[in-house]
Amino acid sequence: MNTLSLAWRNLLRNRRRSITTLLAMIVGANAVLLFGGYSRNITYGLQTDYVKYGGHLQIQREGYYRYGSGNPAAYGLAQYREIIAAIQQDPVLKPLVLVATPTLQLQGIAGNFGAGVSRTALGLGVVVEDQNRMRAWNGYDFPVQVPQMALTGTGPETAVLGTGLARVLQLCGPLKLLDCKAAAAQPAGPAKAQADLPADIADLGKLANGAEPAPQASAAAIEMLAATAQGAPNVARLQVVKAEEQGVKEFDDVYVGLHLAQAQQLVFGKEAAKATAIVLQLQHTDQIPAAKARLQQLLAERFPQEPVEVLDFSALNPFYGQALAMFATLFGFVALLIAAIVLFTVGNTMSMAVIERTVEIGTLRAMGLRRARLRRLFMQEGLLLGIVGAVLGVSIAASLAGLINHSGLTWTPPGRSPVPLIIRVWGETGLIAGTTVGLILVAALSAWLPSLRAARQNIVDALRHV
Repeated sequence: MNTLSLAWRNLLRNRRRSITTLLAMIVGANAVLLFGGYSRNITYGLQTDYVKYGGHLQIQREGYYRYGSGNPAAYGLAQYREIIAAIQQDPVLKPLVLVATPTLQLQGIAGNFGAGVSRTALGLGVVVEDQNRMRAWNGYDFPVQVPQMALTGTGPETAVLGTGLARVLQLCGPLKLLDCKAAAAQPAGPAKAQADLPADIADLGKLANGAEPAPQASAAAIEMLAATAQGAPNVARLQVVKAEEQGVKEFDDVYVGLHLAQAQQLVFGKEAAKATAIVLQLQHTDQIPAAKARLQQLLAERFPQEPVEVLDFSALNPFYGQALAMFATLFGFVALLIAAIVLFTVGNTMSMAVIERTVEIGTLRAMGLRRARLRRLFMQEGLLLGIVGAVLGVSIAASLAGLINHSGLTWTPPGRSPVPLIIRVWGETGLIAGTTVGLILVAALSAWLPSLRAARQNIVDALRHV
């Protein structure tokens, strides 16, 4: 305690140098914490987006993720209703699972044959009510609300398109899209639209609906052509209610969102309907390991005839892991750079203190102070600098983060509209503890070499130092 008190008085004796050193440490701690809080918020934002739209876990037929995206009939889950019921009744999973809903992914051709255009498309059939409940998930308290699906309250023969696909299909006018190239003039009138519709597709429409489809009241309609489970073509005429930006151009150019029943009708016709995935949304992300383990056990016991696998959102979205790795690398680089600055700053301060106190060191050694205790004295000075700098750095960083969070500033992530700028420092225990401990260790390490140099000084040389 006497050595610690003496170390504290030595720091106060040269306040200007101590304050300068503390300022460098505070700035370094703020840089690490604010960047760490910013990257942590991006991580939570990505996770929230994936969980809102794709859930925490998905149950799929074994091999579907790698090989089955183009063949939903072969990789469909025939007992998806029974699996969902078992999950909702299981005493372990029931309190963990918020939403359990089936989805069906299919590939086909979307066409606006009245305009003479078509292209390949990726359809996703969903239960709209379940998807709206999933969109309400906000495990990290973001001040952003996601609107309900545009399919809410619509009939089964409706669809939502990606804006890129809507532009290709020349539906800019009916859907009120901007930045569209003017289409070539087309003769008006329902007769022309019917003439442009290929005869084989028109016949398929008659078979699917029992009669020739009636002309639509709105021009925002497409024909979706897909292959059935037997490989035969099937077609449905869909009324497009809206075009929505999907964030990724490649997906935006092919996306067709439709009701699950309509998607099943396209793929399976009058046969037993299947789903390509069962999406599970949990109360919170940290429940994934427990829920996944119980799911695997339940499926193996209750549905051994269904070869399925359970995948979490990070496995289904490789970009999430890549983004985390990128920010971890950037954070490591920033932390290493700040550590080097603090190391040299504190080391320079302690070296100057040793030089200025050479006579004092000689006097202490002449009075019988051992080398180990002298080393400990300078090490404790560096340790005190680290503790004070870390405490002040964390406090100031948390205050700055709070000011930024309540300032109303926004930023625009790739593929999204502007969102509030949030820096997550307070409450991130791991980030705060890691920064605090790291700063203290760097400060103590910086004082180690100067303390060794002080302890090795010759008493006579130190006493006659001028």
